[in-house]
Amino acid sequence: MSETQRLLKEGLSDAVGFVGGALAGFWLARWLGFDLFAEGYGTGSIGAIIAVGLGGGAGLQAARAWRRASARKE
Repeated sequence: MSETQRLLKEGLSDAVGFVGGALAGFWLARWLGFDLFAEGYGTGSIGAIIAVGLGGGAGLQAARAWRRASARKE
C-alpha cells in the first residue's frame, strides 16, 4: 500500500469513526431526554454535549482499533 493510500485510509476511517460515534452519542442523549440544541447551557444541554463528545472519542478509538487489526492481517 502506498503512503498516499495509507494516509487516505487513516483519515477516512478516523472521520467515519468520529462522526459515527458522535451521532450515536447524540441519539443516546436524545433517548435519555437531553437536548443538545436547548437554549442556554442547562443540565440537559451539558449532558448532551458530554454524550456527543464521549461518543465521538469512542468512535475514533474504535476506528483506530479496526485499523490496527486490519494492519496485522496484511
